[in-house]
Amino acid sequence: MRVLFSVSSWPTHYSSMVPLGWALQAAGHELRVLCAPSQTAAVAGAGLPPVPLLGGMEVAVHNRLSYVREALAGQWPYPWTPLHPVTGAQMSTLDGFDAEAYARTDGARFAEASAAGHDAAVAFAREWRPDLVVHDPVSTEGLLAALAAGVPAILALWGPVGTHEAPPVRILPDDLGDSFARHGFGSFGPDLIRHVLDPCPDEVAPPLGGERLPVRYVPYNGPGVPPPRQPRGGRKRVCVTWSTALSTMTGPRSYALPAIVEALAGLGVEAVLTATREDAEALGPVPPGVRLLERCPLYALLPDCDAVVHHGGAGSAMTAMVTGTPQLAITFASEQACLAGRIAAAGAGLHLPGHTATAETIAATVAALLDNPAHQRAATALRRAAVSRPTPVELLPRLEKLAAGW
Repeated sequence: MRVLFSVSSWPTHYSSMVPLGWALQAAGHELRVLCAPSQTAAVAGAGLPPVPLLGGMEVAVHNRLSYVREALAGQWPYPWTPLHPVTGAQMSTLDGFDAEAYARTDGARFAEASAAGHDAAVAFAREWRPDLVVHDPVSTEGLLAALAAGVPAILALWGPVGTHEAPPVRILPDDLGDSFARHGFGSFGPDLIRHVLDPCPDEVAPPLGGERLPVRYVPYNGPGVPPPRQPRGGRKRVCVTWSTALSTMTGPRSYALPAIVEALAGLGVEAVLTATREDAEALGPVPPGVRLLERCPLYALLPDCDAVVHHGGAGSAMTAMVTGTPQLAITFASEQACLAGRIAAAGAGLHLPGHTATAETIAATVAALLDNPAHQRAATALRRAAVSRPTPVELLPRLEKLAAGW
């Protein structure tokens, strides 16, 4: 079987697809991964064969533009103005973004690049002739390629936020270049999605259209070396992981690491912080009791931790789910807030909106997470539900049957 992956320009969007790629190749299936040129090294570094043909709007620009639209619609809950969508500069007011000028210049450029990328995906699929296409929610090139090639397409969710969320939450992008209509498939929308690879247990299941294909979430946190296991002392151990690019999308006020470290130091817990070198340098000297690790895989840390603090990213939340670790999400965007709300509703964690996060409120929330054993019980139950789903290897017969019967 030939399988075509199509991925966005943000590695965490497709990291959940990597273990499926390994399983397909180990079973003898042929795989190719359509990606933007910027993702060639990341895809190849994960052991998957990249085909760097895609283009369009970068994810950071897409997200910043979404936040400005939320603010214009009165749906932006934070007491600061979103960043300029294209430049990433801080705006004092929404008047700093000229929507009409954007449509004539950068918007037109993004639309042209998006159209070219979708056309390239269609051309490659017609030449290579895959039997099946798997794509992340942002990479709609895969869906269009499957429609054009007459083969099934599967959207691979990255976490508990779905294709049919209430506004302002929206993970599917706009069809900037009208590519679906140009290729004869009408307007793009969620109803075109017929199959969804869903790693989420029922307790945190998002709203979806189409057929759900349950799969176990297998963490892939990128390259890194697991640290030696440290003996547990008498203190609680809390892991902290933070987005490496959150500030570039939601502004400098979302750099919450200093407040988190201060909060944990005040609680007297053992803190383990995994961060990039740049984030670590910006943080400066850390207090006693904080262990700093550079780019350590999260899945290697969490089994020895009593809780984890993160920004509400799907990779962090799903990794904590399958390790059974209670989690605190401090969120600065609508998608992350939606995700955190579902984890909290299941009892496996707590949610703190970013604009309410101070050292004092973080300390109080972490203490509540650690002191209430109900959160650990709920996290353990969620882990049992998560790991009971079919592994990527166990999913292969169903994918083979879907491709054969199309």
